Amino acid sequence: MRVAVIGAGGVGGYYGGLLARAGHPVGVLARGEHLRAIESRGLEIREPGESFIANIRASDRVEDLLPSDLALVTVKSYSVPDVAPAVRRLAEEGAVVLPLLNGVEACESLAQRGVPEKQILAGLTVISAARIAPGVIERKSDFRSIVMGERQGGASDRAERIAAVFRDAGVDARVSTEIDVDLWRKFLFIASIAGACGLARAPVGAVQRAPLGKLLLERAVAEIAAVARARGIPLPLGEEERTVERILALAPGLKPSFLLDLERGGPNELDILSGAVSRLGRERGVPTPVHDTAVAALSAAASR
Repeated sequence: MRVAVIGAGGVGGYYGGLLARAGHPVGVLARGEHLRAIESRGLEIREPGESFIANIRASDRVEDLLPSDLALVTVKSYSVPDVAPAVRRLAEEGAVVLPLLNGVEACESLAQRGVPEKQILAGLTVISAARIAPGVIERKSDFRSIVMGERQGGASDRAERIAAVFRDAGVDARVSTEIDVDLWRKFLFIASIAGACGLARAPVGAVQRAPLGKLLLERAVAEIAAVARARGIPLPLGEEERTVERILALAPGLKPSFLLDLERGGPNELDILSGAVSRLGRERGVPTPVHDTAVAALSAAASR
């Protein structure tokens, strides 16, 4: 399968490297020192217990990635407007588009920017991977999973083929017939951690230990679940409690990527995390005071 990766950072670089090692022609859209490093020595992938060099094609021109059967979109959400023309070009030339982005609006965001809807699969990934140097990607987690599915629900041959390609490369990949539920289940987890740690400006352990930290997490999770159900997403009973327990079991030193972005002072994903909860809640008349507070406080801090 010919694969184009739009966003050659931790997630895209890692999965692109695995697919290349498995024998698939892979091209990545990259720039600057990262591009030059890949061109000169390949893409180095470091994993727990091993490392390897992936022989992939790198370019800053989408034309060099044509034709492709699959386009992985793995940028941060705030970069979607920048890469949408490249994704649209790949899709118009026949590529299936699989966004592995945070939030629950990635498919809609791409479609609004001209990517043909019929070419878009919904998807998510659970992994901790980062670009630690130009041309070097490190997987920090002992897990790597991908879930994908048709936006209208049900199974499809194209989703099954893509999932099989990832499984053959060593990834825990599956097709979901209820991808909206899977996306919101992940959203419960990441948006609650992001909001709480962002407000605290501290790793998850500080929230876990705070006198009202568990209550903050419970309310943040409950607000998201209420918005999901108001939008017709059939989250399983008890999902809120399971999500809070997962957060409380995290390593105390963990910093969500949203907090790392805040600390760097650059762009961040507030708009598609707490911002989306607040906005979608207002649309359905669902109160979201925790996430409203996160949006107000963190937007004010960024404006300084």
